Amino acid sequence: MIQPTLIGMLGTNEIIIILVIVLLLFGGRKIPELMRGLGKGVREFNDAKSNVKKEIEESASDVKNSVKE
Repeated sequence: MIQPTLIGMLGTNEIIIILVIVLLLFGGRKIPELMRGLGKGVREFNDAKSNVKKEIEESASDVKNSVKE
């Protein structure tokens, strides 16, 4: 199992090597598509997170209003 401190130990040289390997594996044309897909996934996750937060806040305000009455 990878320890979280391992990620913090990556230096500039290691990151450059990883990026070169990714470039060689996927090619220059596939990387923008991968990044676009990643961006869409992050955007959908944030939208879902904000929707859940909004529903929880609405439920909490409904409970407060019903308790006051």
